[in-house]
Amino acid sequence: MSTALHAYLLPAAFSPSTPPPTKPPSFQFDPPFSLFRFSGSLSSACVVRATSRFSPVGKVQSVSTMADGDENLGSVKQILEMLFAQSIRLTVPDETEVAPIITPCKDLRHGDYQCNNAMSLFARIRGRVPQYSNPPSVGQAIMNNIPTSEIIESSRIAGPGYVNVVLSRKWMAKRIHKMLKDGIETWAPKLPVKRAVVDFSSPNIAKEMHVGHLRSTIIGDTLARMLEFSNVEVLRRNHVGDWGTQFGMLIEYLFETFPDWEVASGQAISDLEAFYKASKQRFDADPEFKERAQQAVVSLQGGEERYRKAWAQICEISRKEFKKVYERLGVHLEEKGESFYNPFIPKALDLLNKEGLIEESEGARVIFVEGISRPLIVVKKDGGYNYASTDLTALWYRLNEEKAEWIIYVTDVGQREHFEMFFTAAKRAGWLPAEADKYPKVNHVGFGLVLGEDGKRFRTRSSEVVKLVDLLDEAKNRCKTALIERGKDKEWTEEELEQTAEAVGYGAVKYADLKNNRLTNYTFNFDQMLNDKGNTAVYLLYAHARICSIIRKSGKEIEELKRVGTVALEHPDERVLGLHLLQFPEVVEEACTNLLPNVLCEYLYNLSEDFTRFYTNCQVVGSAEETSRLLLCEATAVVMRKCFHLLGITPVYKI
Repeated sequence: MSTALHAYLLPAAFSPSTPPPTKPPSFQFDPPFSLFRFSGSLSSACVVRATSRFSPVGKVQSVSTMADGDENLGSVKQILEMLFAQSIRLTVPDETEVAPIITPCKDLRHGDYQCNNAMSLFARIRGRVPQYSNPPSVGQAIMNNIPTSEIIESSRIAGPGYVNVVLSRKWMAKRIHKMLKDGIETWAPKLPVKRAVVDFSSPNIAKEMHVGHLRSTIIGDTLARMLEFSNVEVLRRNHVGDWGTQFGMLIEYLFETFPDWEVASGQAISDLEAFYKASKQRFDADPEFKERAQQAVVSLQGGEERYRKAWAQICEISRKEFKKVYERLGVHLEEKGESFYNPFIPKALDLLNKEGLIEESEGARVIFVEGISRPLIVVKKDGGYNYASTDLTALWYRLNEEKAEWIIYVTDVGQREHFEMFFTAAKRAGWLPAEADKYPKVNHVGFGLVLGEDGKRFRTRSSEVVKLVDLLDEAKNRCKTALIERGKDKEWTEEELEQTAEAVGYGAVKYADLKNNRLTNYTFNFDQMLNDKGNTAVYLLYAHARICSIIRKSGKEIEELKRVGTVALEHPDERVLGLHLLQFPEVVEEACTNLLPNVLCEYLYNLSEDFTRFYTNCQVVGSAEETSRLLLCEATAVVMRKCFHLLGITPVYKI
């Protein structure tokens, strides 16, 4: 990559009038965040369970002391959860395991965050604790018992006992500046797992990847990236369809059509889709060919060398084609396909059988699942295995051999029932806990269809599925044309033009998908996704480039400003932007725990809007506050770049 190209692409208040009856103790972090044992489902409100581990241990230490000296305190929300957990314990000491409910305020005129425990607590203690006559009285006590902290500037009661909290501007500014000096990784969320499997993409051998694979691939990649950022070891698994009855058909067709297949197999299957269709047509139309194909399956599964070699060559040709797509998308996967798990199937089924789960039904071996009329077939009538037997075996392997604590499957919503059935079977076998919120756990991340503008499945004009390679080419070419129309071909080298068109084009395709709730269908529209206005990747990439331009034009060395300067949040729009920046860790946590990439997209777009408002109302270059505001620009750019990275999008620095 040329030196010039690096300039364009990714480089490296109210106070309570009535004082509390006694001064609450300062809150101790001992050690930072080990006090939190995440158990159960992590909801979008990040509700966690307060346990006996919240008891102060050893020397009491104030929040302010720890805030100054430790970069691993977690998100603002988690710190507030700690503070309010201690306050609730002091307020109602006989009520154990009360989860602090902390949410950002929707209207910043009321505060920055809100504790919403008063109503539910009053319902639990009503009539038993006479000093509390209503929810506001509980809320007042919770507020009075908040430990001393430099994090909170003020607090007040609203409505039925809500405790609204305003954060300290000084503390906010110091935390942002510390991130700039120490790196965005210090804002990584703290998740309750150390190792996870993300099973995504999973194309079938001998078929080209099409637009239907796009969603699984980019949603799975984003989930993996967010977990990795959160310091979870992620096993990125590509569960390709490389085993099964279709290979008898493919191998027999290869033998018949290309007698010298060992030499010419690459030429024979140069068009994977055409090769598969031709073999399928022959299989459906010719009974004798069908019989030979079925016998070829037996030979393959029996390990005959000729058939194994042909199978391996077909798989390798497909892998090379898949690799080209993954490289374009910047996606890394480790293949462990159906064939990998095949040798483990008898053992897994034997374990299920010993638990009494497998029954005979109409010649097949099945598992009945309560509430679903049809059984889960694990051995077909002919003795062969199927998706259920492979998926159960893969789950057993991931739990017992790979020691995964969280296994995430990214497929279309049409497979929901299949996953429900084999998850239930695994719970009955004791492989998984019965409670959905306990670990190890499994999740099916379903997603809707990609539709054309006619509201039907997205296809070509000839009703063929859209190949993913063709779609990416089109996105890049359209971006390149737009850049040339802006005269960039006269300013940039051809390499710079190509790389920028690729970054923006591929980013636009990814973001257009990821910004939608994954459960819904979405309409694929190049004109909308490549628009430079509104909630699009193009708009966000341009916004990032503008921030970088502001810093460059200042003529200041940003690393020197980080070292000698400070951040201040005196103007209201500076404070709003600073608060939004500080909420980045909890947004990533929410997106991870709920497996919803669109949460991160919404955050990124709103961050861009907040920056625009700040830049419109606050002069940066040449102002008395120039140093602080340049640092705020840099902090915004750093967070935006991390968002782009988590979404698998390459940022541009100049446009």
